[in-house]
Amino acid sequence: MQKEGSREVSFGPELGGFHGGRLFTGLFVAPIGSTRSPQKQTMSQSEQKENAEQPTLNSEHEQNGVLVNPKAVCNVCRRLYRDPKILPCLHTFCSDCIGQLEPFSVSSRSRRDAPGNGRGEALEEDRPTVTVLCPDCDTEVDIPPSGPGGLTTDHLALDDVFLETLVTDGPLGCDLCGEGDAKSRCDVCCVNLCEFCCQAHRRQKRTASHPIQCLEELKSRGRLCRPVLCSLHPGQELRLFCQPCDLPVCLECAAMLHRDHHCCPTRDVIDRHGDRIRELVTVRLRPCMERLKDSLHKVEVSQEALQARVDATANEVRVFARAYASAVEAHCLSLLHRLEELRVQRRNQLHLQRAQLQQALLDVGGGVEFAERLLSCGSDAEILSAKGVTLRRLTSLAKNSYDPNPATVATDDSSGISFMAREPAGDVEGYPVVGVINSKTVDLSKCTVEGEGLQRGVEGQQGYFALVCRDSAGEQVARGGEHVLVSIVHKEKKNCTLETTVVDNSDGSYRVSYTPEESGTYSVWVCVKAQHVKGSPFLLNVKRKLRRHSGTFHCCSFCSSGGAKEARCGCAGTMPGGFKGCGHGHKGHPGKPHWSCCGSTAEQSECLPRSVLAAVSPRGHLRTVEL
Repeated sequence: MQKEGSREVSFGPELGGFHGGRLFTGLFVAPIGSTRSPQKQTMSQSEQKENAEQPTLNSEHEQNGVLVNPKAVCNVCRRLYRDPKILPCLHTFCSDCIGQLEPFSVSSRSRRDAPGNGRGEALEEDRPTVTVLCPDCDTEVDIPPSGPGGLTTDHLALDDVFLETLVTDGPLGCDLCGEGDAKSRCDVCCVNLCEFCCQAHRRQKRTASHPIQCLEELKSRGRLCRPVLCSLHPGQELRLFCQPCDLPVCLECAAMLHRDHHCCPTRDVIDRHGDRIRELVTVRLRPCMERLKDSLHKVEVSQEALQARVDATANEVRVFARAYASAVEAHCLSLLHRLEELRVQRRNQLHLQRAQLQQALLDVGGGVEFAERLLSCGSDAEILSAKGVTLRRLTSLAKNSYDPNPATVATDDSSGISFMAREPAGDVEGYPVVGVINSKTVDLSKCTVEGEGLQRGVEGQQGYFALVCRDSAGEQVARGGEHVLVSIVHKEKKNCTLETTVVDNSDGSYRVSYTPEESGTYSVWVCVKAQHVKGSPFLLNVKRKLRRHSGTFHCCSFCSSGGAKEARCGCAGTMPGGFKGCGHGHKGHPGKPHWSCCGSTAEQSECLPRSVLAAVSPRGHLRTVEL
């Protein structure tokens, strides 16, 4: 501790260490080159209090309405950097912020064989390696076993923080006396000095050679170029480079810790190492970056084009939807109008039929009432007297009175009007629409039954026929859903009925299938809505199943068997010489090709039964070709 006038100035060993820095209006800045372990990075209570009061910057990096250099701001805490450290992915964050990151994984790694750090520090014991995710790029990065303090300090970030403090925080206080306004800064001690402390700093033997810069000049330059000091030897600048350890060292480190190593001035090796970095940047990474920019530009252009196309298509869809909705609404009104017309038409028809029936009922009722009263109340003379006019009226009523078939009265039970939602309805305002009002009703007298299976069938084989429902105009009803009943009963065996299957084709036609088990004549009833269609019941003739031929259709057994004597034939032909079959020109040969099993001369025919063969064959048994 030394006295300078009335002021007390302290120049301890910590000037070049971690605590050589001070708080600039609430900001703690570590001196350049500070890489001490976390155990040595403890702040005083006043520094911790001031550091906690440092304001958080917003997303635009503003403080009190003034823009702050984003390179001086930590992206985790949104404050100016405090002891900035560089992660292996080259992103910088505060040491405390890195220590608070959630571990991504923890793995054990032995350090017994690891090289030393070249600063004389003892090798640490085996500690687990913690891996975290970089908050900026999500890259997995390893934190040294010693913690965030073992990471490389970002001196450029420190320069940006100090420069930002000079620019934005206004007048600075002296870091030594704390009373006067700071006018200068010692690059070695990294302290801001007022004029009095600056003069004292120059007079001290130990600090007289330290370079001192004017703060106003630093502000005007906008860029700081400060020496990087050794963390082990305060005030010593890192001027040498130890090649075996690949570390910058100071003169004392080179003389003590690296005395057996090849150390050379940093200016002699900076070109080689700088050129290596420059080569990687210029030759490989810059072209790669340009390609990435071009690719990114293409992707962004494609995204913009995609969004523009999607927006245009969305507008087209909306325009189409509005127009289509208008067309559907117009079609809906048209359908409702058509439905109203059908209602009026059917109502008028029913009203007319009702009036006719009422009038006919009055006429017939009046005639019946008069005749019954005449017969029950009139005398013989009265009856005979009114007989002529009564008979004429009653005869006229019986012959000419309106007496429709009940099947034709009120045939429309309202089921004939239906909405077919999937039926094409043409175009409305240029748009295809679906949905029609179906007003056709089934007229039983116009329905038709079609198909060969309605008249003929074969025992054991499935037969088919079709029912087509038609309206009064004879046109096919374009909908299904009618209650169709088909019954097939044997004419002679009333307990023999066939099971039928009716398939609705949903177009007014119905497919009917059956499989007869016995031959004979059947009665086919086809009913719609419990009423027979025109022509029902129909007659169905089922023939017995055809007997298939089991032999060969040949000219003779001699030829078909290749002259075998044991070959037999179902015809009446014989051959001398011990042959059991027939031959050309011999007795009994039919004179044409025939079946060897039954002797039938028709190729497309049914095989004759044994009873027929016994009647026509002198052998009295079935003969077949045996080879």
